[in-house]
Amino acid sequence: MKVSVEISLYPLDQQYIPPIQEFIDRLSAYDELEVIGNTMSTQVYGDYTRVLEVVSQEMQRTHQNTPKAAFVMKVLNGDLSPDA
Repeated sequence: MKVSVEISLYPLDQQYIPPIQEFIDRLSAYDELEVIGNTMSTQVYGDYTRVLEVVSQEMQRTHQNTPKAAFVMKVLNGDLSPDA
């Protein structure tokens, strides 16, 4: 099953850009995921289980490096990627 995830990261720190960019870069390093960013959020598309596994792992990594950070996420079953 395919999944579409929209995720936003809000580091509660004055230096908020670096953790956001690091999170996006880490997600983009997974070849099996399609990652599309814009000014409001990042969309991640791929296999349901794998996407949620990777997002969870990278969220945890962000929380370890940026202890005060909030994520807002929407998950939709199906592929809403532009190429679908």
